[in-house]
Amino acid sequence: MVEVTGLIMIALTLLLRGTGALELGRGHCTETQCFSVFQEPSDFSAAQTHCEELGGHLMTVRSSVSHDILSVLMGSYAGRFWIGLHLPAGCPDATTELRGFQWVSPDSEGDFFHWALDFDSSCSSPRCVSISMEDDSRWTQDACAEQRAGFLCEHRIKEPCKSLVTAEDESVTYSTHLGFQGKDLPVLPPGSTAIRMPAETKYICFAEQWLRAPWSCEIARGGCEHKCAEDHGNQPSCYCPPGQTVNPANRVTCEEASEDPCLHLNCTQVCFRQGDTYTCACDGGFKLAPDGRSCVDVNDCTDERQCPGDNFKCENTLGGFRCVCEDGYKLTGGACVDVDECVSAPCEHLCTNTPGSYRCHCYDGYKEDSEAPYKCKLHCGEAECAAECDPNDLFQCYCPEGYISEERAGSTVCIDIDECAFFYCDQGCKNTFGGYICSCSRGYTLVGQYKCIKNDDDSDLEEGSEGSGTSTTPPTAPSVTHPHPTRQPSGVSPGGLAGIIVCTVFFIVLVVFGAHHLLCGRDEKKSAAALEAREGEARGSPQGTTGV
Repeated sequence: MVEVTGLIMIALTLLLRGTGALELGRGHCTETQCFSVFQEPSDFSAAQTHCEELGGHLMTVRSSVSHDILSVLMGSYAGRFWIGLHLPAGCPDATTELRGFQWVSPDSEGDFFHWALDFDSSCSSPRCVSISMEDDSRWTQDACAEQRAGFLCEHRIKEPCKSLVTAEDESVTYSTHLGFQGKDLPVLPPGSTAIRMPAETKYICFAEQWLRAPWSCEIARGGCEHKCAEDHGNQPSCYCPPGQTVNPANRVTCEEASEDPCLHLNCTQVCFRQGDTYTCACDGGFKLAPDGRSCVDVNDCTDERQCPGDNFKCENTLGGFRCVCEDGYKLTGGACVDVDECVSAPCEHLCTNTPGSYRCHCYDGYKEDSEAPYKCKLHCGEAECAAECDPNDLFQCYCPEGYISEERAGSTVCIDIDECAFFYCDQGCKNTFGGYICSCSRGYTLVGQYKCIKNDDDSDLEEGSEGSGTSTTPPTAPSVTHPHPTRQPSGVSPGGLAGIIVCTVFFIVLVVFGAHHLLCGRDEKKSAAALEAREGEARGSPQGTTGV
């Protein structure tokens, strides 16, 4: 059971740390660490993400030994490659060995440094570091968003395997899930596979030992060339397509069969030998149907051993399953860690991060909006309370829904509106702070929040008696407009409205007075001009004579 559980953990690791489309590169492992190099054009952030998906981080070079390993890995690679050194904030500090830069892992800083000679200490200098064999792998400041030729990753490992012992006529090829393979690898991380030639026997590294194939079908098809299946005792075995049979020497490869006893069984997936007979079986994640030859999908997530670890969950797929993080968590370094949703500011006021989620809160004098919990709205909860006023304009004040503002001795208060005094409800009405509630007598049903409709099954009851309360279809609503029980009142107080009216009347009187004064001035000027003209005519006429 321990071995099976351990292999499941390896399978989970391989699923979570797949190399994707990355090209296989070079790698080197010690007893506790593995280093690998990838020729994959990436910026600094994408390179770090690739390394994290493999369960590690960008390579740190804290000692001369690490620098020597880096030089061996780079070999003849051309171009610049990212390492895990960057300046997350602030300006460079030329007085320290790392110049203010930090390694991407939280380990001790170390005392090794290998900076380029042209280090730029200005605050506008590039904030990431790359290396190249063309300048002896010196640490060179580089723009984080630029695409570089590749990157180097670093991984912590436990329980590695030594290389297999081989005879003179044998060779072994090793493959790792960290993105590199080769023949001369002295130390291999757990989950690595080995193929011994010419026998073509396969092995997998587990707990410092090499297990021979076929192993658990959940890991790389158990090492089988074609497909892998497990019997009722969970013992894995390989099988081949029709016309071929499993090589009895290595138990994983397929070879031509002179006579195939499985052909007449017409198995949908698997046919293997069981004692002196042959029978049908199914791939992992499927079970044999009642007809004895076809296979149906099995819900692998019913096994509690699937997807071990905190905050993982199992998702069933056709013929298998996959391990994903619970909602509110993300995969980082092979573990599901909580996502701090508050970083994206989802709440209008205050936000508290919780495991897998978050909660919104409001400032004093506010409450969560029931229709949009991430929003906040003014709240009083009493008959009256102080208004919320603009500190730059004390005349611009706001009240919660269902309240009206009133000015008092240089301050503004919010007073609860008694909506019941306006007879909004057909029958019963109860005033609440910031709203009101309508109700109906027995035998009536409340429709549209204010209308009471008599129930159909109460037609035989005497007037004034109580009915059952069953709802009916309401008639056409009256033309009068009824407000919503939590309507927003006018933001203008009665005193403010009176002031607006007085100012308007004063302005109209001022305009009329000005117009009258202007017209009178024009009439006086016209009269003076006419009088002056008449006097001029009188002075210019000759003296009259008296005839005899």
